[in-house]
Amino acid sequence: MKTTHLLQTIIFFFYLPSLISSQTCKNTCGTIPIKYPFGTGTGCGDPHFQPYVYCENGQLNFKTHTGCYQVSSIDYNKNVMYISDTSMSTCACWQPSKGFSLDWNAPFSFQDDTIFALLDCSVDSSPIYKSSGGENNSSFPMCDNQGAEICSLLYSCQAVSRIDLPVSTCCVYAPVDLGPSFDMDLQKLKCTSYSSIHGFNGQFPNPQGWNYGISLKYKFNFNNDYPIVCDNCEKSHGVCGYNGPYNAFSCNCPTGVNTTTDCYLGPVWNNSIQIISGKIRPFFIFFMAWLFIVALM
Repeated sequence: MKTTHLLQTIIFFFYLPSLISSQTCKNTCGTIPIKYPFGTGTGCGDPHFQPYVYCENGQLNFKTHTGCYQVSSIDYNKNVMYISDTSMSTCACWQPSKGFSLDWNAPFSFQDDTIFALLDCSVDSSPIYKSSGGENNSSFPMCDNQGAEICSLLYSCQAVSRIDLPVSTCCVYAPVDLGPSFDMDLQKLKCTSYSSIHGFNGQFPNPQGWNYGISLKYKFNFNNDYPIVCDNCEKSHGVCGYNGPYNAFSCNCPTGVNTTTDCYLGPVWNNSIQIISGKIRPFFIFFMAWLFIVALM
């Protein structure tokens, strides 16, 4: 038993530098830079965002009760995250979809310029075509009348035109009409699919060149102020995170050390690791090996 403990001690000190130099929180996920409030795993970023945005196999994902969606990019200057729903229709592909919803308590909301177009809706039974009195209303109370041209352009796409849908079955649906739960249930709305556009890319008459996807706004806190302590952490090449039962702030440094401030002491830790690796470790291993041999005698 004594010999086993001695051998375990030798192995532990042999790998100690590599264990110390492992940074738990990463500043990238695939090709997407990761900054506060997002993180690559538990204990990284802001705890309010961690249940919804996560990194898996080099892909940043966004999760709601309606499914998981790939994050295309994040604009940290505008506090906007862009996601793609592979089940929605675009000019290149028509397909049925269940819709999209945000969790009511998620720290996200729809970006103002996000356009939702509901496709192949039942003119006779869809609630989007009915007034509060229940009768069909030609003014389309839940649709944006200014969106008629968008519907016409979408329905001119080959993927849609070949199934010969009348333009009247399309409705540009403003995010504000999704209600407090941000729920777009296509089954309840009696629509087959939807398309979401977050920019026309300077090609409004050409739907093939539009930016398809969903843009979501996020806020750091009530005043939407970027935490100073996190800014200092990131400037020192650290990654913002949290730990403990109260989710207290922590700065995860490249050396693997967590601090409550920043990583400006990083060079001290790096020099210590280099000393262990270059000088002390060989001597220590030789000494421990000698003790191991003595123990066997």
